[in-house]
Amino acid sequence: MPTDPSVAAGDLSTELAIGEMTCAACAGRVERALAAIPGVHAASVNLATERATVAHAASTDSATLAAAVVDAGYTAQVITSETPAVDDHAERASRELRAVLAAAALSLPLVVPMLAGLAGAHWMLPPWLQFALATPVQFVLGARFYRAGWNALRARSGNMDLLVALGTSAGYGLSVQQWLAAPAGSMPHLYFEASAVVITLVLLGKWLEARAKRQTTEAIRLLAALRPDVARVVVDGVEREQPIANVRVGDLVVVLPGERIPVDGEVLEGRTHVDESLITGESLPVMREPGGRVTGGAVNGEGRILVRTLAVGAETALARIIRLVESAQAGKAPIQRLVDRVAAVFVPVVLVIALVTLLGWGFLGGDWSAAVINAVAVLVIACPCALGLATPTAIMAGTGVAAQHGILIKDAEALEIAHAVRVVAFDKTGTLTEGRPRLVTIVPAPGVSEDRVLALAAALERGSEHPLARAVLEAASTRGTGIPGSAAADTRAIPGLGLEASVDGTAVLIGTERLLAGRGVDPAALADRAAGLAATGHTVSWLAHDGRLLGLLAFRDELRPQSTAAIATLRALGVRTVMISGDGAGAAQAIALEAGIDEVHAPVLPGDKARVIGEIRATGVTVAMVGDGINDAPALAAADVGIAMGSGTEIAMHAAGITLMRPDPRLVADALDVSRRTWRKIRENLFWAFIYNLVGIPLAAAGLLNPVIAGAAMAFSSVSVVGNTLLLKRWRPSAR
Repeated sequence: MPTDPSVAAGDLSTELAIGEMTCAACAGRVERALAAIPGVHAASVNLATERATVAHAASTDSATLAAAVVDAGYTAQVITSETPAVDDHAERASRELRAVLAAAALSLPLVVPMLAGLAGAHWMLPPWLQFALATPVQFVLGARFYRAGWNALRARSGNMDLLVALGTSAGYGLSVQQWLAAPAGSMPHLYFEASAVVITLVLLGKWLEARAKRQTTEAIRLLAALRPDVARVVVDGVEREQPIANVRVGDLVVVLPGERIPVDGEVLEGRTHVDESLITGESLPVMREPGGRVTGGAVNGEGRILVRTLAVGAETALARIIRLVESAQAGKAPIQRLVDRVAAVFVPVVLVIALVTLLGWGFLGGDWSAAVINAVAVLVIACPCALGLATPTAIMAGTGVAAQHGILIKDAEALEIAHAVRVVAFDKTGTLTEGRPRLVTIVPAPGVSEDRVLALAAALERGSEHPLARAVLEAASTRGTGIPGSAAADTRAIPGLGLEASVDGTAVLIGTERLLAGRGVDPAALADRAAGLAATGHTVSWLAHDGRLLGLLAFRDELRPQSTAAIATLRALGVRTVMISGDGAGAAQAIALEAGIDEVHAPVLPGDKARVIGEIRATGVTVAMVGDGINDAPALAAADVGIAMGSGTEIAMHAAGITLMRPDPRLVADALDVSRRTWRKIRENLFWAFIYNLVGIPLAAAGLLNPVIAGAAMAFSSVSVVGNTLLLKRWRPSAR
């Protein structure tokens, strides 16, 4: 069952595939039907994805939710990991096309005399033939509008189908009345062609819309297509092909050159290059050798490899990516809430305008035929379909194209907020730098050897995953077996300061100068040397044993090759950059100067990073925080938008609204860029959705808009919105 970040503790989240929605009013009606169920705490319906996400108490089951949707006049299917929703966009587009062709074949003979009249030829089909052609269009091919309109009336609401059904029925009914009331042998003025053509144009619009909406979900289909159906598993020394569903964690899988890797795992044998471009956006193949990790869905290059399975099914990186993209596409951006409120009153307002048009033309003008036709034009032009598609289709296209290039956007709100970011705060280690510092200098205290300093440091750092700890252990390993390595006991990490433990029964400390000062150790003997190293960009760790200073270790973490370009790109976007680091001021300032960072906060304890973010936000700017570690999680959550490097920890990725699938800082600017472009598309789409109605409704009410033209405008308003959205698919990141 899909999870939702807005679900409160103890709540369940259920996702439903909703069928037969046609406009924003339909989505609102489904939301109200779900929200009325006891135990439902929140319901969100996305018209573009045709999905509903419901947060509810455990006492409310999914069958009750589906039944409420059906009672509201729509279809519903509960989506689970075992029974995912069926992607029927292709089948639906085919069905819509058949309906369009049938309607066009019946409507064309009705339109030809009208077109001939424009050329000066005056002839009309007999009334009975017009009736025979228009009736199947009205009541067979147009039956869907009557069904959906009736359901809306039963629910005391309105939707696009109700407008179409009322408008075309009025034109059809007026034509029948004129025909029956006309003297024998005369040729009354009929409007069968207007009703038939309006229905045909609406069906054409639905077909074009179905085709276009399929393209907006292309990113998820491409990701899902990466999953192989079978894997070559080694069983008792023999390679056997098995369905991917039968593979378990720990199984050994053989991947041949050119095959897609079926599981997440660790390479045990073989060397190869792996193409992960469709997963991480990295354009170049990456080297994988024994000990390296591979991701399911990536393409194996030139070598045969043996992989030990670490994750399968829903736990693989690819499955998590798909869930994240689906979650973002199903969510609502804050601006959509305003659109929903507008849509809720839109149809009733249009019905009132149509009634006023009818009565105004009828009583004041005395021409009830013109009154009916003008009222029909008002009903037809006022379709709120484009209004419902404007925001979600842009969100779908934006999150989809971003995912294809290694930028995962967790929710629509993060995508919308990111466009307004004016300050980006970076963690230093592992974000702007490689995150793999090297131990470059050991400075022992007088009377102490370098080997002794390194040995005690290595004893403390064993088992730690901190980057400085790995650098110490690598240096100890490089120096050879001559380095003794006593075991440390009672090791305790002091966040932001260092480690303390017991070695051979005596206390050993490694960490910052503040840690030593807090334990009463005097660093004066090496203070000048430490200051010189810090001033040149080194990170300095102090080592003390039994209350006595033993020495210091100086580390250097190199700036990532892409960091300088990333900062320059952000500056070009008008974004100010800030570094928040737990390292010493000298090391942080040196890296900031090299990268071109505008402002530095260092040293900052992990708990204080969120405070610094809060201080920046208090100045009235929108702030994004970029980090990769556990200690960055509070700051990521405190920022308006958290951006986690994909090479970082799971905690950081959960706290962030945006995850970068590869450790390339240039993707930060690309994430902001795709957000700005998506926001621009949302505004453009809303403009087009509203302009059709703001211009069309007054023209129709004034009698200046033929129902056929109104139908065409209404049909193509949705198409223009979705077509404009699809231009987002051409976006390419600068980091490419």
